[in-house]
Amino acid sequence: MSTVTSRHAQDAQDRPAPSQVDPAVAGLTVGLGGPAGRFARLSSSWWTPLRIALAVCTITFALGVLQKAPCMEAGWDRQSWRPFKALCYSDIGYLYQERGFAEGNRPFLDTGNYPVLEYPVLTGGFMEVAAQITWVITGDPKQDVTVEQKRDTAGVFFVVNLVLLFVCALVLVGLTMATARGVASRPGAARGQPLDALYVAAAPVLALTSTINWDLFAVVLTAGAMFAWSRGKPIWFGVLLGLGTAAKFYPFLLLGPLLIVCLRGRKLWPWFQATLAAVVAWVVVNAPIYLLAKDEWLSFWVFNDERESDYGSIWYVLKLAGNEVADVNRLNIVIFAGLCLSIAILGLMAPKPPRFAQLAFLVVAAFLLVNKVYSPQYVLWLLPLVALARPKFRDWLIWQACECFYWMMVWLHLAQFLAPAAPEAPDKIYWLSVILRMAGTLYLMVMVARDILLPEHDPVRHGDLVDDPGDGVLPDDFAPAQPVRA
Repeated sequence: MSTVTSRHAQDAQDRPAPSQVDPAVAGLTVGLGGPAGRFARLSSSWWTPLRIALAVCTITFALGVLQKAPCMEAGWDRQSWRPFKALCYSDIGYLYQERGFAEGNRPFLDTGNYPVLEYPVLTGGFMEVAAQITWVITGDPKQDVTVEQKRDTAGVFFVVNLVLLFVCALVLVGLTMATARGVASRPGAARGQPLDALYVAAAPVLALTSTINWDLFAVVLTAGAMFAWSRGKPIWFGVLLGLGTAAKFYPFLLLGPLLIVCLRGRKLWPWFQATLAAVVAWVVVNAPIYLLAKDEWLSFWVFNDERESDYGSIWYVLKLAGNEVADVNRLNIVIFAGLCLSIAILGLMAPKPPRFAQLAFLVVAAFLLVNKVYSPQYVLWLLPLVALARPKFRDWLIWQACECFYWMMVWLHLAQFLAPAAPEAPDKIYWLSVILRMAGTLYLMVMVARDILLPEHDPVRHGDLVDDPGDGVLPDDFAPAQPVRA
C-alpha cells in the first residue's frame, strides 16, 4: 500500500464517525444496526468521502432539475402563472429574453431597447458566457426570429446554465469538504468531519433554489476564498473574495469577521494583504465596464438603493400589514451596524478565539435578517457557512424546514393561491412563512453564538482540539491549543 493510501486509511480510522459525535445522526441509524462501535474498522473503499458527497450533490441537483421541468416544458412565458403555481419559477429563462441576450446584445454595453442588466459585472459576465455557448448551439441571434423561437432559445440558455451551475455546485461541495478538513499536517491542527460537506450536498434548498438565479456562482467564489484562507493563502483569499463581490455584494461582508479573527490571532498583516487583494480584484473586474458604460455600471447600485421593501423581508410584511417603514435603507444600516458591533464584541470577548466560519455565518445571517428583500435563492449564501459553523443534523434540519416552507409559500403568494376570498384581506399564511424563515435563521445564530461563548458545545472542536480547521494563517508563535473539557 502506498504512503498516501496508508495515511488516508489512518485518517479514516482516527476520525470519529458522524453517528458517534452527532446524537441526531445516531438516532437515524437505529434501523440500520445502530451507530458504529468503538472497535469498528472502516474498510478501504472506492467510495471516499469526497466521492460520496459529489454523488449526493449530483442526485440533489438532478432532483432540482426535475422540479423545474414544468416550466421548461411550458416555455418561458412571462404572461403565464404556471411558474408560480408549479413552484418552478426561475429568472434565467426570462432574463435571456428581457435583457437583450436573445438578440445577441452584450450586458451593460448593448442595451438597446432593453432595460439595463441590474446585476454586478461578474454575474453579467457569467450570463454572457452562457449566452455565447447558447449561440453556438442555436445559431446567430442577431437574425430576425419570432417570439416562439426566442422562447426556444431561452430554453437552451436555461439548460446551458444548468450545466454551468451544476459544475459550481460540485466545486462548492469539494471546497466545503476541503475547508472542513483543515490542514492536517500542522501541529495541533483540528480536522473536521469531511462528511460535513453533505450538509451542502444533500440540502433540499440546493435542489429548490440553485437554478432560480446565478447566486451559486458568487457562493462558490466565496467558498474558494475560505478554502484559500484555510490553506494559509491570504492573497488568494482576497482575490477570490474580490471576484465574489464582483458577482454579488455579500462576500465583501466576510472581511469584518476576518478582522476579528486576525485581531484575536495577532496576525493583522494577513488581513491587510487579503483586503488589498480583494479591493484590487474587484477594481480590475469592474473598471472596464465603469469606464465604457458608467451609467449602466451604476444601475445595480441605483436599483438596490431605490428598491422598496420587497418579498421575503420583515419590512415587506409590515407594509402588507399597513405599517410601512418610511426609510428602510437608513433603518437597515443602523440595525445591521448594531448587529455587527455585537458580533465583534462577542468575537473579541469570547473565552477562546472564535472560528472564522462562525463569525462569517453570524454576519451574513444578520445581513439577511434585516435586508429589505429576501429572494428564495439567498439561502445559498448561508449553505456552506452553516456546514462549517454548525454541522449538527438537528439544527440543520430545523433551518432547512423553515427555508423550504418559505420557498413554497412565496410562490403560492405570487400565484395568489393564499389570498383570502376578500380582496383586501391579508395573506397571513405568507406572513407566517417569512417570520418562520427568520426564526430558523435566528435559531442557528443563537446556537453558533453559544458555541462561541461555550466552546465545549462547538461540534467542530470535539475531543482535545480547539483550534480552527478553517484557519491556515497562523502567528509565528503558534502552539497547539490546550484541551477544552465539557
